[in-house]
Amino acid sequence: MLLFFALGLLVHFVFFASIFDIYFTSPLVHGMTPQFTPLPPPARRLVLFVADGLRADALYELDENGNSRAPFIRNIIMHEGSWGVSHTRVPTESRPGHVALIAGFYEDVSAVAKGWKENPVEFDSLFNESKYTWSWGSPDILPMFAKGASGDHVYTYSYDSKRQDFGAQDATKLDTWVFDNVKDFFHHARNNQSLLSKINEEKIVFFLHLLGIDTNGHAHRPSSRDYKDNIKKVDDGVKEIVSMFNHFYGNDGKTTFIFTSDHGMTDWGSHGAGHPSETLTPLVTWGAGIKYPQRVSAQQFDDAFLKEWRLENWKRLDVNQADIAPLMSSLIGVPFPLNSVGILPVDYLNNTDIFQAESMFTNAVQILEQFKVKMTQKKEATLPFLFTPFKSLSDSKQFDILRKARSYIKDRKFDEAVSLCKELIHLALKGLSYYHTYDRFFLGINIAIGFVGWISYASLLIIKSHSNLIRGVSKEVKKPSHFLPCSFVAIGILVALFLLIQACPWTYYVYCLLPVPIWYAVLREFQVIQDLVTSLLTYPLSHFVGYLLVFTLGIEVLVLSFFYRYMLTVGLTAFAGWPFLTRLWTRAKVTSLSWTFFSLLLAVFPLMPVVGRKPDISLVMGAGLLVLLLSLYVVTSLTKRKDSFIKEELLVHLLQVLSTVLSMYVVYSTQSSLLKKQGLPLTNQIISWATLASSLIVPLLSSPALFQRLFSILLSLMSTYLLLSTGFDLASVYCFLTVFSPFMMGSLMMWKILIPFVLVMCAFEAVQLTTQLSSKSLFLIVLVISDIMALHFFFLVKDYGSWLDIGTSISHYVIVMSMTIFLVFLNGLAQLLTTKKLRLCGKPKSHLM
Repeated sequence: MLLFFALGLLVHFVFFASIFDIYFTSPLVHGMTPQFTPLPPPARRLVLFVADGLRADALYELDENGNSRAPFIRNIIMHEGSWGVSHTRVPTESRPGHVALIAGFYEDVSAVAKGWKENPVEFDSLFNESKYTWSWGSPDILPMFAKGASGDHVYTYSYDSKRQDFGAQDATKLDTWVFDNVKDFFHHARNNQSLLSKINEEKIVFFLHLLGIDTNGHAHRPSSRDYKDNIKKVDDGVKEIVSMFNHFYGNDGKTTFIFTSDHGMTDWGSHGAGHPSETLTPLVTWGAGIKYPQRVSAQQFDDAFLKEWRLENWKRLDVNQADIAPLMSSLIGVPFPLNSVGILPVDYLNNTDIFQAESMFTNAVQILEQFKVKMTQKKEATLPFLFTPFKSLSDSKQFDILRKARSYIKDRKFDEAVSLCKELIHLALKGLSYYHTYDRFFLGINIAIGFVGWISYASLLIIKSHSNLIRGVSKEVKKPSHFLPCSFVAIGILVALFLLIQACPWTYYVYCLLPVPIWYAVLREFQVIQDLVTSLLTYPLSHFVGYLLVFTLGIEVLVLSFFYRYMLTVGLTAFAGWPFLTRLWTRAKVTSLSWTFFSLLLAVFPLMPVVGRKPDISLVMGAGLLVLLLSLYVVTSLTKRKDSFIKEELLVHLLQVLSTVLSMYVVYSTQSSLLKKQGLPLTNQIISWATLASSLIVPLLSSPALFQRLFSILLSLMSTYLLLSTGFDLASVYCFLTVFSPFMMGSLMMWKILIPFVLVMCAFEAVQLTTQLSSKSLFLIVLVISDIMALHFFFLVKDYGSWLDIGTSISHYVIVMSMTIFLVFLNGLAQLLTTKKLRLCGKPKSHLM
């Protein structure tokens, strides 16, 4: 059993990891030549303001009195610069958002393994290409651009990470710190000749990362006064900084200002997914090289934002977030970031037609360079007769387009040149995607073969252990044949040689060779397969089709429930009627009615609203009171028993009741403290962590009697669950910590999700113990169902359409595979919690039913 679980874990870890190699590999290539516009740039310096977590509508809309929350930015839109909406991609997190802005490419999700902090891969950026860059802001964002820069020309000034406290008294101080330090920096520069000469150079960047809005959004929601007031504080700060720059540089007209955001935020204070409130961010630009406002009579957009924002008469210029990087590079005349896939938004440029055409040509060559390097790498790693080039952009077509674009520029046909360069960019981006996903079909087939093999093997084990198929099989020991193992060894060697010739990564060997031993294990059960086929041929066809249809419908209901939650209600309602279709109704009416009642009760929950509403602490306190009433009832029943052993158990339960009371107090006290902006009390934090640490140990001190043990597990885990139920997002961990820590917060939120699964698995283990059914077979049935669902989602993963659809399709597979892997762990944890007992003295007692 242990060996089988270990093998199952290994197989599922490989299946889980495969999705990252197939869909989440880094898109970056290296070896390109830097490309920059040969004409003089319009700006000597660029100031980039990034208001972390700022939604587009929060900045552009007017308040209830018809006034702007950001009057300075609003004035820029109407009188000085250009504006629009920057469309971000999932995951809408700070690191990938800043990478798109400053490096020009959309980072793969493998960066989440680094907590969006360290560089999983080295990349070029605007900062690296600049002569000098000075940056102020969060210690989570600034270092990653300094670490990846060549030389020593990117300077960072960060506050202490402890300032990033969601329970702090005033998160706007994060932004005030940035503004004050920038002003101090320029004041100091007046008396420092070396620094003064540097900041008077050309091709320099100043980056101000403003985290206050994001922090207030997480802590108080975007609809809160704190969030909206923070926007006004940022607007005032930007106004001061702009005035200071103009004064310092003598209004030389050589400074470009860009104000934007890395991502937005949902109404309930979260981000990371693809909701419009998360993916629509503001972009306002003004200064050197930027077009002045353009008055228009009408604009065509799919949304109704222009009317809502009362900006319908000012031309709106939307961009993709990665397009901002080439825009900034063009404005100060530095090479475009080598891995940028952004398309220069020439409509923002206030410069000569030839400058726009030359900049667009440079952009096209820079992206084409990536395509050529990617194609060369893939061609060198593929056997000539197997290599299929991207036919839409052959070498001759590349040459023809570049020659024709250069001819257009020479003949001063600038619009035609820009249009042709955009066509080349789109073809090159398609080609990049083609070569980036070149091996996707090959890897997908191997994973699918492995999946089918594993499902077949697990199913055969169930049939072999719990069916009558092999009863008639002769018990005569046959001499084992060497043909089957030798055949699979030969197949494995051939696959390995093929991969070796192709110079494939080591992970390809794992994905391609894993199906070999799996299918060997399947074919070793040839006798079971033969008996199964024989049995099915003698089985009534109508019964077989009926059972197969029910099983298929059940699986499909589970799969569809990921897209339509009400499908769970359909499935649970069908479960409710099951006793009436069997003999159970005539044998046990009370049990049947109980089954129906609780199935229908459970069917109500998928119809209830999902996250998005404000947290209601009264519901948490009400749940705590229900747990207390239940626990007091059980404790009262225990006190009626006289023996000393029960006194020991009674003490354990009383401690757990006290833990529940303390959890309720901590939830209420913490919420009250945070509302008063007094932070997380240290005492509450200590109690919370102590409760969490003891939640898996205290149940082992209780009686191994099944009901008492299940009750003890419930009490311990509910205390922790209450502490983690104060919100639908990061707010759910505020009883434990409020200072931003992605790994710790993510782990706590994951444990909150897993607690119900632990309880269900413990109940599952209890069913196995009371019915004396094989835990291995029950678990295998669940595992087979989960794997069939995972195989469904594997085929439903797509890399086209909206980024929300792409992210959702991938997340479904990841969720199912994660739960399958966790089920293996949770099965062992449930056995430990329900059957083992710790004794401080004496010998352990055996499990009681």
